[in-house]
Amino acid sequence: QVQLVESGGGLVQPGGSLRLSCAASGSIFSIYTMAWYRQGLGKQRELVATITSGGSTNYADSVKGRFTISRDNVKNTVNLQMNSLKPEDTAVYFCNAAYQFTGYWGQGTQVTVSS
Repeated sequence: QVQLVESGGGLVQPGGSLRLSCAASGSIFSIYTMAWYRQGLGKQRELVATITSGGSTNYADSVKGRFTISRDNVKNTVNLQMNSLKPEDTAVYFCNAAYQFTGYWGQGTQVTVSS
């Protein structure tokens, strides 16, 4: 079992930055592929970024060059640095941990980009 708790969401103006964090507990964090997903109002949940146990990263085209995912296997955290935010980035952001056929979700944190 893995417990995930996200933090760092909030209200930011277009062009601004936010840093989301996800704290994991309960299992061997380093073996999991970690990811950030988001779900806008009335939209399907979509993958934003992933980072493997080895540190390889992948991003959705819509956030490439603006978002950076990172992990700290000592502190058991995964972060999402979000720069140059746009109104269309507004969503609930969820942390996900996956290993083989098992996945875990956090409760989500709201990000609102608005002037």
